[in-house]
Amino acid sequence: MTATDAPLQQPSIAWQTGRVQAIVAETSRVKSIILQPANWSGHWPGQHVDIRLTADDGYQAERSYSIASPPEEKLLALTVERVEDGEVSSYLLDELRVGDTLEFRGPIGWHFIWSQTRGGPICLVAGGTGITPLMAMLRHRTRSLAPIPASLIYSARSLAEIVYRDELDTMARDDRDLRLVYALTREHPGDWNGHRGRVNAALLAENSFTREQNPTFFICGPTGFVEGISSMLVKLGFDPLAIRTERFGPTGA
Repeated sequence: MTATDAPLQQPSIAWQTGRVQAIVAETSRVKSIILQPANWSGHWPGQHVDIRLTADDGYQAERSYSIASPPEEKLLALTVERVEDGEVSSYLLDELRVGDTLEFRGPIGWHFIWSQTRGGPICLVAGGTGITPLMAMLRHRTRSLAPIPASLIYSARSLAEIVYRDELDTMARDDRDLRLVYALTREHPGDWNGHRGRVNAALLAENSFTREQNPTFFICGPTGFVEGISSMLVKLGFDPLAIRTERFGPTGA
């Protein structure tokens, strides 16, 4: 499957293995695991994979992780945040090493995908590590040279917790059609001139294009965050059918 082909049906998602090529520290609590799949037919930005860990006694644990890499790349980037007492995230962040193999299946999910053939503009709204599938969309947009206006509103507790910050800043600097807004909810540098506090209706209205432009929204983050943003957008007059959501929540990960 290529980035410009429309999927006709769900491809096979049999379990397979991938070898860890690199592990990248994104923040103090987040790492990206770069996998070389044994057999990969491609994916769409916004999809995810299931990871399965098997203990020596046969006990298995499965968790879902969004894909951060664009479809143009052969390697898969999975971004993992530490969950307190999480059996899977603890293993992935503390025990996994370059050269190890991981069992996974995918790609999974069709309701939250975007490709440059779908057009724009697009407005992406992320809360915390909800940036992960949205980053795949932005990377795809950049790699495909899609002349599509885009906006990213990214809510994080502090600058230190913004995942992919350097890459995002570079994208925004080099791309006049990309608008980037950070909303810091807790800690702010003394010279911070950006938004302070949670994403509100005024911030959305200012940075999400006009109703006449018919933007498509992709919102990803904790359940309360996603529901709140969706509700505000509807109250602002945007078409509910143009609002796509993906919720991240505690799963004992």
